[in-house]
Amino acid sequence: MRILRQVSALVLRREITTCQKTMLKKDCLLRIHPSVSQAMAENKPVVALESTIITHGMPYPHNLRTAKEVEAIVRAEGATPATVGVISGEVHVGLSSEELDHLAQSKISQKVSRRDLSYVISKGLSGGTTVSATMIAAHRAGIPVFVTGGIGGVHRDGENSLDISADLTELGRTPIAVISAGVKSILDIGRTLEFLETQGVCVATYGQSKNFPAFFSPQSGFRSACHVSNPEEAAKLIASSLSLGLQSGVLLAVPIPEEHAASGQQIEDAIKVAVAEARAEGVMGKDVTPFILQKVSALTQGKSLQANIALIHNNAKVGSQIACALSKQMNDRGLKRQTSPKASKFPSNSDSSIVVIGGINVDFIAKGKTKALNFGQTNPGSVCQSFGGVGRNIADSLSRLGQETLFISATGADLNSDAVLNYCKHMNTSGVARLKEHSTATYCAVITESGELSLGLGDMDIHQQITEHYVSQFKTQLSSATLVCLDGNIPTSTINYVCCFAEKRNINVWYEPTDSEKACKPFLSNAWKSLSYSSPNLAELCTMNKTLGVKTPEVMPSTLDETLSVAVALSRPLLEHLHCLVVTLGANGVLLCGEYDEGTVNLQPRKQKRKRQLCGLHYPALAVTPEEIMNVSGAGDSLAGALMAGIVLGKDTDSCVRMGLLAARTSLASPHPIAPMLTLDAVNPNKVHTQTWPKPSLVWID
Repeated sequence: MRILRQVSALVLRREITTCQKTMLKKDCLLRIHPSVSQAMAENKPVVALESTIITHGMPYPHNLRTAKEVEAIVRAEGATPATVGVISGEVHVGLSSEELDHLAQSKISQKVSRRDLSYVISKGLSGGTTVSATMIAAHRAGIPVFVTGGIGGVHRDGENSLDISADLTELGRTPIAVISAGVKSILDIGRTLEFLETQGVCVATYGQSKNFPAFFSPQSGFRSACHVSNPEEAAKLIASSLSLGLQSGVLLAVPIPEEHAASGQQIEDAIKVAVAEARAEGVMGKDVTPFILQKVSALTQGKSLQANIALIHNNAKVGSQIACALSKQMNDRGLKRQTSPKASKFPSNSDSSIVVIGGINVDFIAKGKTKALNFGQTNPGSVCQSFGGVGRNIADSLSRLGQETLFISATGADLNSDAVLNYCKHMNTSGVARLKEHSTATYCAVITESGELSLGLGDMDIHQQITEHYVSQFKTQLSSATLVCLDGNIPTSTINYVCCFAEKRNINVWYEPTDSEKACKPFLSNAWKSLSYSSPNLAELCTMNKTLGVKTPEVMPSTLDETLSVAVALSRPLLEHLHCLVVTLGANGVLLCGEYDEGTVNLQPRKQKRKRQLCGLHYPALAVTPEEIMNVSGAGDSLAGALMAGIVLGKDTDSCVRMGLLAARTSLASPHPIAPMLTLDAVNPNKVHTQTWPKPSLVWID
């Protein structure tokens, strides 16, 4: 419950101190295979694959052989396969050879759709994921391309039975590209396409024609709304859909290869016989498809199975080519931003230049598989790697939101540095020093099966190399910056230098405290008086006041009214010099404290100091369900980055805060601290019509 209370506010940002909580949440939902994690961390293409074709689509050993052949095709095209399945109550994104074999031979595997996920997990069962369940897992893992054989649809006589596959509604609410051979011909294809249109799903045929395929046949008698001719066109379509933040999927229908389509009519005749037998025997629901496929295979003497395998192979090849094209386009776009003159020089006429100075680190989380860990010996467990650092996360968020951001930090000249800088190539990291005699900051946490921290080790010494002397080399960029953000990982002397430099040139500085121990750094001298913004939580706000000699409560408040009262009282001394405080209040939301301006708090930089009427504006937390949460380590940094972006873009206060809350929610649903799919459109409150926004409450500050 403690974790859920913290997460529900969408303002957690301490990637080191909350890392063990992050991994607990991530592991509760899904387990990502190391090969998949590595590919994603390196921005390489990954293709998700379903597993009901293994558990329910084909007999053994055809199912196992086909699964391994499909994975081999994906690898041959330059992508990493991620077969999704449920093993003993855990959703796996990427299966080992042994796990594939287990699913292929199991006689009691469940057929797992969206409806079944929670039950199968709660009972510790194993099963193959359908299109809908695979889409959910792939989306939560951050994989945009999913290859399958054919999707489900509206069953024949569906207008009476209302038997409609969950695949269709999933396509309407999960932003992922599904590459398939169209709709299975045992279904009502016309009504299926109508239903997809109602769900807002973009349907395109892959090739030169708009003819919509019918699984075993390249033509169904129906047409797609559009078509794409090659992997590059398909990738552009997918990228456009994702960047718009539509929250719906794209269905790319790939016709079966011509050499295997010749037997299509024979298979169609067999399907009619099988459908009639299914009705006669009273086969219903999720049992219909496997019954018909098995009967058709027998009637066609295996020709349908051969055609099925052929189209799956073809889909895997085409889908992998599309995934590679999509990855290349995204990487090229990031590289263009990174190497552009504006990004590296920050010309003085730029109105949107931001400089972030802070930490960058690599996290390793080791989670035991037993209730207790035995020190002094090897324990079974899993190890995950991710890339963090408060400064890095904020710079990542700003970059994805279209802001020209220079990131200044330091790493070692080692493999960890290679990995993290490769992951950050969409950012302008020209300000990151690589020091041969030092190691990249790393953090290793050993946690128990229940998520409790047993041991944590951090090597953060490299952050002390972000010195005043090093930062002074970027005076030109600092001078022309609209906003400079500092995180608490950097040395106090560097903070003092930047604050002094900023005061002389009237530059706005945002201080992100990082944790309660580091929150005091600017307040050890008069440097804090040069800050314009800061985003502490209540504990960090207490540290700031204690450092200034202001009395703080010995016990943290427990009710909302008490919390707001304490936060307002502790903000008042700092507002003598700071323009605005963004106080994060856990499950109680966010409190902005600053200058009253026509019913709100003025977030825009003040042009001159004057006597101000002060107030606080309290925004409740957005509701988030445990099922939606995948990663909590970067939610607060996403919030801060989006707030900064909104301020620089001149947005009103409500829009800035809502952008922050939406960015944080996007982060929570991603395996990465900052969601790779974060865009301005995705956090535009005017384009997210599913979210209702309660009116913030005003509190006067005497």
